[in-house]
Formats: sequence, C-alpha cells, structure tokens
Amino acid sequence: MKKTALIILYFLIPVFAFAQAMEIPVRKKQCTEQIITHTGYTVSYNQDWLIPNWVAYELTSTEVEGTVPRRGAFCPDPDVKGRTATTYDYSNSGWDRGHMAPAADMKWSERTMTESFYLSNICPQDRGLNGGIWLGLEEAVRDWARAQGNVYVVCGPIMGETFDTIGENAVAVPDGFFKVVCKNVNGIYFTIGFIFPNRDVKGSIYDYACPVDEVEKKTGFDFFSLIPDSIEKKAETTYNAKDWRR
Repeated sequence: MKKTALIILYFLIPVFAFAQAMEIPVRKKQCTEQIITHTGYTVSYNQDWLIPNWVAYELTSTEVEGTVPRRGAFCPDPDVKGRTATTYDYSNSGWDRGHMAPAADMKWSERTMTESFYLSNICPQDRGLNGGIWLGLEEAVRDWARAQGNVYVVCGPIMGETFDTIGENAVAVPDGFFKVVCKNVNGIYFTIGFIFPNRDVKGSIYDYACPVDEVEKKTGFDFFSLIPDSIEKKAETTYNAKDWRR
C-alpha cells in the first residue's frame, strides 16, 4: 500500500519494472536502421543519413571512474553493413565530429574507448555546442552516475524534413540533438529529457530540459518502454529539475 501511494504521488518507478536492456528505445515510426551492439553502447545506425538514429548505453559509478586516456582515431564502424561516412566527409566541413556516446563515458576499457570513435557514434555538430553546453550535459551525466550508481542514457540527432549534407558521401546535418536520462535513487527511477538546436547556445543545461514525453514527440521513439504503461505516462510527462541538480 505504501509503495502504491508513492507511485501515485511522485510518479516513481520501481526497479523491478525493467529488464536488462531497458535503455533501448522502441521505434514508433518508419526509419532506416541497423542495430549494432558494441561493448559500451548500442547504436541504431541510419544508412540514409550516415549517422545514428540513436545511441543508448548504461553508465555505472564504476565505469565513470575509468582511467583509460582519451585517444582514438575516427573511423568507419566495421560492423556497419552497406554505406558509411568517412573521416574525409567531415574535413573542412565547418562541423565537428560530435560524439553521441562520449569518449569520456567509455574510458573504462581500451576497447570501449576505441569503439567510441566509430563514425556510427558521430554526428555533424556545431563546434560551440559540442564544446559548450552539450559537453556540460555530458559532465552532468557523469556526476549523476557517480552520485546514484548508474544512469541510462539515450541520445541522438533531431532531423528536419529537409537538411543539409556534408562530404562526398552526403552525411546528414541534424537540426538539433536530444538526450534522455534515467537514474536510480534508492531503488526508484526518475527520467528527464533535453533538446538542443544544432548551434552554439548559452545558458544552463536546465534551460533546455523537458519531459521525456516531449522528446518522444520530436523523435518518434518510445523511451524506457518497459515501464508499465500506467506509470510510464505519468513519469514521462513531467520532471523536477531539483531531482537532477549536480
């Protein structure tokens, strides 16, 4: 009875509601994709765009304390079947090679660090965004993992009806980027979403925070879908920024 009251009042999510792969989103609209599972993350790769639809991973408090230094060469993902971007597509394009799963989240092994530089994990990203507020959100996610023990992350591009491309292979340039995060606090999970335009924006990461439901409407993916429907609808239509202060 007590647990039921907590769920109704605070939209809290019991741990037992999830399976091991609860960070993997469900596709709600048609898109080209190849699902590739690497050591540290899973990617839905889009061969039309030559960038990911999404990248998903769990980050634990142990992994975030990894000591492998940032190093690696951007290169095509060897598991991609068919068309792929190359590093030359990004050269002199004016766009950064923006990590979705950050290299700093993959420093817990040499293999995960190497895989973070696969181009299936990369999007053309504004340099100011990549080194600014997007980086700030990546750092916040690591702080949450240190404090709470584990977080689940899904991130990727937001595409318009039409879009620019770069390079000989016509790599799609996103209009913006999303990130949704789920964390465990004393056996209960909380969710929050973020949406950024693909340009140099200022302010706090919380200026761009939103309910996960809003990100779902923008992207056409159902996040954290293993939550029972009655709880998921309530939990993902709101968020409390105080629950996510660093």
